[in-house]
Amino acid sequence: MASTLEPTVSMESDPPQGLATLTGVQILATGAYAPSNTVGNQDLVELGYDADWIVQRTGIQERRRATEDQATSDLAVVAAENCLQQAGLSPDQLDLILIGTMTPDTPTPSTACHVQRRIGAKCAAVDLNAACAGFMYALVTGMQFIKTGCYRHVLAIGADVMSRVVDPKDQKTFPLFGDAAGAVLLGKGENRQGLISYTLGADGEGGQLICLPGGGSRERLTTKTLEEARQYIRMDGRPVFKWAVRFLADTVLDVLRGTKLTPSDLDLVVFHQANMRIIDSAVSDLGLDRNKVLVNLDRYGNTSAASIPLVLDEAHRQGRIRRGDHVLLCGFGAGLAWGTAVVRW
Repeated sequence: MASTLEPTVSMESDPPQGLATLTGVQILATGAYAPSNTVGNQDLVELGYDADWIVQRTGIQERRRATEDQATSDLAVVAAENCLQQAGLSPDQLDLILIGTMTPDTPTPSTACHVQRRIGAKCAAVDLNAACAGFMYALVTGMQFIKTGCYRHVLAIGADVMSRVVDPKDQKTFPLFGDAAGAVLLGKGENRQGLISYTLGADGEGGQLICLPGGGSRERLTTKTLEEARQYIRMDGRPVFKWAVRFLADTVLDVLRGTKLTPSDLDLVVFHQANMRIIDSAVSDLGLDRNKVLVNLDRYGNTSAASIPLVLDEAHRQGRIRRGDHVLLCGFGAGLAWGTAVVRW
């Protein structure tokens, strides 16, 4: 994809087909948590991995790993509490908890229900599974509930313990993933705030490119499936990489068509932290200012649904996001599923 791509800017009041707006809503606070256990590339050398290869191919230097007694809800609870503390809001003021996750504590009840109980909330709670795009689906869904006036405060969380679903023997996936959780508190905002352009999408034809075949109703866990390691993620890396590189530039330009903005007008950009080469390609194709593109992939790895809120919380607490800023968010992953939005903070 050429680096000279220029966006077609829409001057119409209605967004182009496939895009939507969701304003009058804002992100009130952020929170995050990653386990203290750090696994560096040198630690993986003992398992037969090449530390230099990992950096060259992914940009990842280290990742966080949950302890054996930590589940997804354990990480999500801390992220939620950090978010509520920043907002000065008590759990009983929440109306809804949404969690994007592909690694729930249990098939049922939902991880959101576990979190609701543990933080002392009395609200509705539900999980959404869109893999690495899960937080974007939770964000948009939560904002819709605020926009309708049904709810005043929604907690949208992205959380995954990916170390539970990657095979230590699979050199294509095991070094990539880390464990973390991130949260945002949503509430009513000014008319100009919120998602000034967004899209959610999926292409089930690509479902087998990234999948976890064992453990569901299609293929329950048996001695045979465990012996074949079908309880772990399987990824066809080359076509996934090619799709992601092509997809990122296209989806950003599509979403910007719903605004009067160009890539250079964006104040900050947060891509799903999947692979540094994918991010670098998008930066080049879109002509983005690299200083505006937030990255923590090198320190946390690919944390799936947690990656975007994890970056947002770092930036927010560092004072890098200001009122009125245009922040682009883009999540993508298994499904294939994606969500891209321009947030006016």
